Amino acid sequence: FFFFPLKKMVRLAVLAAAVGSAAAFAPGALPTTRSTTRATSALSGLNMQAKSKAMPFLMAPPALDGSMAGDVGFDPLWVSSMLPDAGWLPWLREAEIKHGRVAMLAATGAIVQDLFQFKGTDTLTNGAKMTGLHDVFLAKELPGAAGNVATFHQMLLWLGILELASSAAIIQSFKGETPRVPGDYGFDPLKMGKDPKMALKEIKNGRLAMIGISGIVHHYFITGKGPIELLGK
Repeated sequence: FFFFPLKKMVRLAVLAAAVGSAAAFAPGALPTTRSTTRATSALSGLNMQAKSKAMPFLMAPPALDGSMAGDVGFDPLWVSSMLPDAGWLPWLREAEIKHGRVAMLAATGAIVQDLFQFKGTDTLTNGAKMTGLHDVFLAKELPGAAGNVATFHQMLLWLGILELASSAAIIQSFKGETPRVPGDYGFDPLKMGKDPKMALKEIKNGRLAMIGISGIVHHYFITGKGPIELLGK
């Protein structure tokens, strides 16, 4: 071997490398019928899957079929498809509607208190508002405070009663024991809940209000001014 001509050794090495490279592109073993069928089904499902309306360059999440108001297939992380149980999706929609309604009330209150105040409230609030009002009420509950008014205890009591009253219906919806629509508590004196357009308006305005009240609160942290007051100066 040590006396083998150098030129022939180089030629053999080049030939072996060429054969190895060609083998890399050679067709492998034919797949079985089962694997072929499985791959074909997966490709067919991928091709038939609709595109997301919110993000047309992505596939629409399978769990979001557009049946809920405001569902435009926006779930880029596919969180809706990773939920452990089908009841979680109505549960999350319930939370979204509830937070949206609270945010709409909060945003309205933040704007109104810049425009109007009831007589006599200055003696109770010292002219404070928003997060400043929270600090004033908290100071009145501290031991030795003037009046020792239990403001937050009252809010905790009444809000707790509301949550307990609504928890039974929410749990039944989570378990699939009732056809109840998320957010429906039987209080609809104007019969707006039966109109799909109004349901869509509620969810859109609720989402906008959640963003809006977040901005209002952070602006108050920075400037100490309400939304209308901030716009006027």
